[in-house]
Amino acid sequence: MQDGTLSRWTHPSVILVATDLSDLDRLMPYAMNQASLTGTRLILLHVVAATESLSADMAGLPYYDPGAVEDSAARILEFCCQAVRKHTIVCDGLVRDGNPAQQVLEAAREFHADRIILGTRSRSKLSKLLLGSVAEQVLRSANIPVLTVGPEARLPVDATTAERVVLHATTLREASRPSAVLACQIAGLLNARLVVLHILPPTNGMAREQLPSGLESAAEQELKSLAAATSEASLVCIEPRLVHGHPAIEILAESEHRHASLIVMGSTARSGFQNLTRDRTVYKVLAHAHCPVLTLREAQVKTPILAPAQLAAHS
Repeated sequence: MQDGTLSRWTHPSVILVATDLSDLDRLMPYAMNQASLTGTRLILLHVVAATESLSADMAGLPYYDPGAVEDSAARILEFCCQAVRKHTIVCDGLVRDGNPAQQVLEAAREFHADRIILGTRSRSKLSKLLLGSVAEQVLRSANIPVLTVGPEARLPVDATTAERVVLHATTLREASRPSAVLACQIAGLLNARLVVLHILPPTNGMAREQLPSGLESAAEQELKSLAAATSEASLVCIEPRLVHGHPAIEILAESEHRHASLIVMGSTARSGFQNLTRDRTVYKVLAHAHCPVLTLREAQVKTPILAPAQLAAHS
């Protein structure tokens, strides 16, 4: 990862907020908080899909009226932008029509966005796995960090007295190192403790396979080495944490126990069929987390493996 790219991801100059308008109340507090930290420009994007523009004439027959829907959306966005500008944050609204996921990705490229913020309202058993096609497609395709505010995310009641915590869930794979660097930088920006979490399989399963667990495992040593090397080159307090269990359950439990302000994870790009047939930890965390989740697509990593010492040099 180049230092310039990391700086843009940590201190974004442009954040694209993709909204269906009903989630503005949920997304905007997080967007404004991030914008106030780094002087970021916010672009609020609403995409009008064809089904949103269907109206009915006096005879009850449907007809397509994209202009009316786009004008209404533009008025709502402008009202929101005016409220944001009162906090000296640059904010602009944008309405487009077409495929929502494609338009979000195209707008991110056009405006050189450094981060995307989006929400998901998916609640059915299947849609919890796929997150509702727009969010799922953006997560699989975006080559910049994506902050997802899930249906159960909530702002902390009192953020002034409690210690802030950023939770980074890591697989310890080489491709996950850039997300670890990003998590460390964001923790520093938020003046937060960074908890680096790695989940091993349940102990009974590892015992059957005669694999070492806990303090005896190579993962424990690698996790400690990673945390120690990173903390040497930063002012962030880093705590390694190794647990056994189901990844999604343990990540959510740790986040809830720590009252985490943010979860940072790497997201591996897979096909739609694989999403249906595999246990997607990231998607389950997004569906249930009580804080935003920042994901970085691991498939975009094109840099060599970072050893712990090299990781520290980027922090």
